[in-house]
Amino acid sequence: MVRAFLAIELSEEIRERLKGVQDVLRTSSAGMTFVAPENIHITLKFLGEVDTALLPRVMDAMRGVSAAPFPVRVGRVTVNDPKRPFTVWCTISDGGKSQELFRCVENALEPLDFIREKRRFLPHATLARIKRPDPSLFGVLGKLDTEDYGECTVTGITLKKSTLTPQGPVYEDLLEVPW
Repeated sequence: MVRAFLAIELSEEIRERLKGVQDVLRTSSAGMTFVAPENIHITLKFLGEVDTALLPRVMDAMRGVSAAPFPVRVGRVTVNDPKRPFTVWCTISDGGKSQELFRCVENALEPLDFIREKRRFLPHATLARIKRPDPSLFGVLGKLDTEDYGECTVTGITLKKSTLTPQGPVYEDLLEVPW
């Protein structure tokens, strides 16, 4: 079994800017675990535990997903839900292109018995997971008033393996599908 997901990669320049954002977030008294900057991405679909015998079929299905390259803009830093925050993330603007890509991925994986996501797809880049909320987080978020952390062009998707360790997840690229 392999824990896997499909991702849209962000540029190194954007991840470097977001590392600076994480440094500002660390000034909050909230208890948070931070995503390693090199691991910041947009999750298209979390596949969960996938039988290794099924991986070649997943890879073939992903090779059939294509799109034209499109720009994504990484915007405002916020939380998933101000009343019950558990994730700090950046908003993503792309004119609905990642939503279209998400639908293509869902369609490609359905014949392999992957369950369609019931929640609405909302593209975002997770920066931290909140373990212990604290009101100071909202003051820190207010300091991050820049609503633009850069733009990059999406030129494919990546199938990633995620191995959980006490130090955080370790990602390994299993397949890159360029367009």
